Amino acid sequence: MEGARRARYPWSVPDIAAADRAAPGSGARMTPLGSIHDIPLGEGRTYAIDGDMVAVFRLRDGSVRALSAVCPHQGGPLADGQIDLQQVVCPLHLYAWDLTTGCSRSGLPPVATYPVRVDNDQILLEL
Repeated sequence: MEGARRARYPWSVPDIAAADRAAPGSGARMTPLGSIHDIPLGEGRTYAIDGDMVAVFRLRDGSVRALSAVCPHQGGPLADGQIDLQQVVCPLHLYAWDLTTGCSRSGLPPVATYPVRVDNDQILLEL
């Protein structure tokens, strides 16, 4: 399955092994992805984490969101889609998903969402 996911992304994405580091007091496993400055305001980037493709978006208000990076319609790269403060639009066929809930605004299946935060300029994704 991992090979099938990566075949949709012929370009290079960071391949990150999930850390076993928990956020203080949460018990959750937090995975550091890199500097928030690697993602320009209003854009997204794709990360491969333990075989899953995750799109992390840095919204224009400075907040971050994380979703599955693969459009369920035909495997499009959601991190390359247009975003505003509420939704991402797949660049292939213009289907939209809510950045907070992962619910489709176009009648398609939802995409997975991931808790994500920034701590000392580092992006931390909860798995």
